Parts: sequence; C-alpha cells; structure tokens
Amino acid sequence: MAQENAAFSPGPEEPPRRRGRQRYVEKDGRCNVQQGNVRETYRYLTDLFTTLVDLQWRLSLLFFVLAYALTWLFFGAIWWLIAYGRGDLEHLEDTAWTPCVNNLNGFVAAFLFSIETETTIGYGHRVITDQCPEGIVLLLLQAILGSMVNAFMVGCMFVKISQPNKRAATLVFSSHAVVSLRDGRLCLMFRVGDLRSSHIVEASIRAKLIRSRQTLEGEFIPLHQTDLSVGFDTGDDRLFLVSPLVISHEIDAASPFWEASRRALERDDFEIVVILEGMVEATGMTCQARSSYLVDEVLWGHRFTSVLTLEDGFYEVDYASFHETFEVPTPSCSARELAEAAARLDAHLYWSIPSRLDEKVEEEGAGEGAGEGAGVDKEQNGCLPPPESESKV
Repeated sequence: MAQENAAFSPGPEEPPRRRGRQRYVEKDGRCNVQQGNVRETYRYLTDLFTTLVDLQWRLSLLFFVLAYALTWLFFGAIWWLIAYGRGDLEHLEDTAWTPCVNNLNGFVAAFLFSIETETTIGYGHRVITDQCPEGIVLLLLQAILGSMVNAFMVGCMFVKISQPNKRAATLVFSSHAVVSLRDGRLCLMFRVGDLRSSHIVEASIRAKLIRSRQTLEGEFIPLHQTDLSVGFDTGDDRLFLVSPLVISHEIDAASPFWEASRRALERDDFEIVVILEGMVEATGMTCQARSSYLVDEVLWGHRFTSVLTLEDGFYEVDYASFHETFEVPTPSCSARELAEAAARLDAHLYWSIPSRLDEKVEEEGAGEGAGEGAGVDKEQNGCLPPPESESKV
C-alpha cells in the first residue's frame, strides 16, 4: 500500500528554468538596441558632421577619399571645359596664342592642374594667365572650397581618431555584483577600476535598474528604468579613481530591492546597468564606460577579494584578483525583514534594561529596611528620583 501511495505521490519539484534574458547593455558597454523603420532619414543629413564621425572606419575612409577625388575631378572638368570653350586645345602649337592655363593640353592635364590648385602644390609647369577672367574666378572658388573641404574632412578624422571610446576600454567593471552586509545593512555592490596611469578627472558613477513593470491602470512599460542610489545624496558617487573602488547601493526603504529576499531575487528578472563618466586627463574629453549585470550575475552572500597591498613605499593593485569574490555569512531574508528584526531586538533591549534596573533597586530597598525605605523614593525605570518638594507632599 505504501508503495502504491509512493508511486502516485508527486516527486520533488524541479526549479523553473529561467529563460535567457536579452541584454539591454552588453558587458562591454554596447547598447543592444537597433533603430528600425526610421523614415525621416533627412535628419541625419542635417547633422552631417556627427553622421560622418559615427560611421564605421571603412566607410569614413571611403568618404574621405571620395570627397577629395570628386572635388578634383569636378574642378578638373571645369578647367577642361574652359580650355575647350576658349579654343586653347586647338592652338596648342600656336606660340602667339595666350591660353587660359599654360601647358594644359587635355583632360588629364586639367585634372593634374586641379590637384595642384587645391592642394597648393604648384609645380610651376602649368600656370594660369592673366588673360582668362573666368579662370581667375574659378581659381578663387576652388581655393575657398578646397579649404572648406580640408577643414571638414580633417576635422572629422581628428574627432574620430581622438574619440574617447577606446579610453573606456581600460575602465573595467567586476564580472559579478554581490549582495552582503555592510555595517549591519544589506548592500548591493560592484567594483570599478582604471587600468591606466593617467586618471579620469571628475569621475562619477550611476546605476539603473532595467525591469518591465505594469502600472495600476494596466499599462505595461517594457524596460522601465529606475535609479539605484550609489551615494548621490552623500557625494559618494563622485570617485577618485586611482585604485579599484567598490561601489555600494544600500538596500533601504527607497530601494527597489527593499522587499527582495535571496530566493525572490533569484526568481526575479531584471538588469542592472552601471555607468561611469568622467574627463580624460590627457585630452579633456568626456568619457563614458558602461556595463551591466543580469540576475544570475548577482551573487548573494559574497564579498570582493581585496586587491590593494602596501609595498615598500607604494601601493600595488593586483588585477588578477579584481573579479574574485568569497562567501560571507549573510541572512537570506529581505532588507525589510532584517530591519524589522533589528527593530524588535532594539525594542526588547530597551524594555529589558529598565526592568532589570527596577528589580535591582527593589532588592536594595528591601535590604535597607522598611522604615528607612519609606522615606526614600525609589528610582523608576532607570530614571532619576523626583524632586524633594514633590516627595515631601
């Protein structure tokens, strides 16, 4: 009979399989968002400079080459048309004829003269004469337009080369975030570090909780962003990032993790995005580094291994232990339950101490005798006795 009951009894429940969450921000900081069905593409042309800077390197180099080549070809064709229209090509052997451009005998020569004019090379073989007013106007126009093309393209390449994106590659975040006690309070922590000797000036840190939510009216908000306090009120979010720092988010009543226990946190579905901003000391340009942590990358009951040691006359950072953590005793309850338990404990101590003082005073009063004790008021609840005027009445 027992075997039959065992056969029909349900087996142990398997933990629900978590479906892999799509990252909003990759670990290397790339935002996993693509813009689709953008119909107003003309907006990209209104800010052509930023559009060229944001292009991939191969496209930027292609546009760079085409900008110069097409300009040279365009003005070369105009120089050839001027020579053809004035009849210079028909009087190549006529020494008495004054052409618009000396030694311009074809389109190739016009193209080379266009390059010499725009780049101000000036080999001296082909030169414009003073008998060609249209050529003088074209020369001025090409010189001005060529300077504008140089300024625009060189500026694009300079900004693209000096972009601080590569500087962000040397700003590292810990591979995991941890939850443990700090000063008796649950805290969510992660670590940041700078691999370079040149520092990030005015560095600041922010953290965002990305989680879908539904309003009281039934509206579903996907990827809702909530701020996680990392010391904005106290100024702890402004970092002096000389050595790796552990950034702490205290789980208090204002935190979205206030009622999240260890088990509830493991079943939750969210993403924590951390953003480090500052100015590059060498260039003065603003740099931003990003990373993120999914639910399975948050370790409950862990703490980061120390990476800073004191050597002979300097501090040394061991980045081999930068991502390492170790387990520490941590309650599995939520921060709210932990705070309520601490409050109950404080209340118990508050009422137990005065009661013990009362018992001690009563024992001392009984030992001194009834007659002597009648004229002396006893201390109540650990407080001072009443004034003499009140005791005599």
